[in-house]
Amino acid sequence: MSHEIEMKLALGETGPEHLLQHPLLRGGVHGAQRLANTYYDTPEGELEAARMALRLRRRDDSWVQTLKTSGEGGGGYSHRREWEWPVAGGSLDRAGLAELAPMAALGENVLARLEPRFTTDFERRLWRLELAEATVEVALDQGEIRAAGRRVPICELELELKDGDPQALWSLALAFAETVPLRPADASKAARGSALLNDHWKLPEGLDESERLHRAILALDALSDTGDDGWRATAREALQVLAENGHDEAGRLAAMLQQRDWLGVDFGRTALKLAHRLAV
Repeated sequence: MSHEIEMKLALGETGPEHLLQHPLLRGGVHGAQRLANTYYDTPEGELEAARMALRLRRRDDSWVQTLKTSGEGGGGYSHRREWEWPVAGGSLDRAGLAELAPMAALGENVLARLEPRFTTDFERRLWRLELAEATVEVALDQGEIRAAGRRVPICELELELKDGDPQALWSLALAFAETVPLRPADASKAARGSALLNDHWKLPEGLDESERLHRAILALDALSDTGDDGWRATAREALQVLAENGHDEAGRLAAMLQQRDWLGVDFGRTALKLAHRLAV
């Protein structure tokens, strides 16, 4: 078992182009991979209900199985447990899963009914940055999620802490936000795939401040995947409540969401600053 600490950022339409021109990445891509992933759950979605995600990933000629538990955090930042091991032939290793405490807690019945639910297919470009306070892997993912005959694009940036101070992820995200149109994203590829499969997004009520921001960010994730402008209104409502509680950045974000081309560098910088303040 390992602990994954990462920052997830959704990129605007011109995000990849601006990202590749950023001074921190001008040394060139350190690696590129084509990743094909199949996510598993029971027909009733019992893994999702337990806030877990299970996938098989094909990378070149090898296969890897990964189980992830629910993450802690928000505003794009997450900290979660992860188990990963190689498997042969692209078949689900149910025996290996049975030995993991989170799966064992669900029972043998759940394990026996696991089946493919949706897929993701994307190109990943990688950079490894040796910063003063941390080592961070930067991953640019571009591709698509496919479920139930529907598909949505993947265009996101993941910053994963390999060693050092987790605060470096916030600093690096803000450095990219100076020139790259981006925003915090809280919905994982697994969560997006499930929403696409079921044609339904679930949002928290957002009772405290960090939950209200989480609700706003998830609403923007839903807006991106569905095109339904009602999600923009949901995000604005959550941000306006935060603004009424004294968070000026939230008020500025709500105002920006009234604009057609709202996802620019100003939105990204402001959203990250608000998310960081509420996370501290």
